[in-house]
Amino acid sequence: MIEVVLADYRNSAHAAALVDLLDAYARDPAGGGTPLEAGVRAGLPGALAARPQAFSVLAYDGQTPVGLVNCIEGFSTFACRPLVNVHDVVVLPSHRGQRIAQRMFARVEQEARARGACKLTLEVLSGNAPALRSYEREGFISYQLDPVFGHAVFLQKKL
Repeated sequence: MIEVVLADYRNSAHAAALVDLLDAYARDPAGGGTPLEAGVRAGLPGALAARPQAFSVLAYDGQTPVGLVNCIEGFSTFACRPLVNVHDVVVLPSHRGQRIAQRMFARVEQEARARGACKLTLEVLSGNAPALRSYEREGFISYQLDPVFGHAVFLQKKL
């Protein structure tokens, strides 16, 4: 039986699940193939707890954490309303293909609506076909304003 819950960053079991699942994702080739640094592992739950715009959803198979979605609230200037960026999506390999991400996204959407958000956003690597299919099933589409200008492209500049 899969249970999906909103994480409490100050709950030690939730904090450990969040860090362990995110580390599993970071170690996966789709997450970069490198484990989380010790400082990140130690500090992440507290850092997220200090940010009211952050929330996470956890999935458990019995007592075993098997899924995680980290979200950060942003703001849409065009809508003058909050938006929620889905920042990390993790389902352990042992539990993939069971629609756990779908159940976590339902809880994310519930929280986003409660926060008055106008939309959910996320980024995904173009070669991650299973994730792309999952997100499309959940209603995510490429972002564009005017087809003449094409689709949005996610960029980064590390500081």
